Amino acid sequence: MKQNLSKDLIAQADYIKNNFTSARVAEPILYDNLIVYVDAKEIVNFLKFLRDDQSLSFKTLLDVFGADLLGIRSPRFEVIYNLLSYKLNNRITVKVALNEGEKVDTVSEIFSTANWFERETFDMYGIEFTNHPDLRRILTDYGFEGHPLRKDFPLTGYKEVRYDEQQKKVIYEPVKLMQEFRNFDFEMPWEGTEYKDKK
Repeated sequence: MKQNLSKDLIAQADYIKNNFTSARVAEPILYDNLIVYVDAKEIVNFLKFLRDDQSLSFKTLLDVFGADLLGIRSPRFEVIYNLLSYKLNNRITVKVALNEGEKVDTVSEIFSTANWFERETFDMYGIEFTNHPDLRRILTDYGFEGHPLRKDFPLTGYKEVRYDEQQKKVIYEPVKLMQEFRNFDFEMPWEGTEYKDKK
């Protein structure tokens, strides 16, 4: 039985809860966007349901990305999926919570666009997607250490990269932080600092 759910987010939320009982819809509905939490083991089935159900038709996966909630709450990570339904003329956000080291299934067989999104999430956060056809780094070097968008990743990184003209190759070196001595001016900007000549 088809239902007319267009523009009525409360009806959409109820329809999702009634037809996919393990889905948890966040309340209240903010900014005309439904947020739904599902377990990692349910993500493939849930996205298939959103895509294939004639009353929903969330046929477009807009993006997949990660979030590091270190120090905010546990589990530490979230994988976030944003989908669009042209039929309903609205978006839905699906979230999966993961502890460090936990994996989630790839959805690249359902939405081919997920392939590179999941690679980026792996590269930036270290979240692994099981059964992914080609899970490797996409934004950083293959030899890169760590995952840059984790909150415990150092701002300076672990290594610096430069091209050596003599060796004609890229060189990796430990980070060296050099800071020249600075004169800080704590006076009024229009008066300036009075420097004394050293003799």
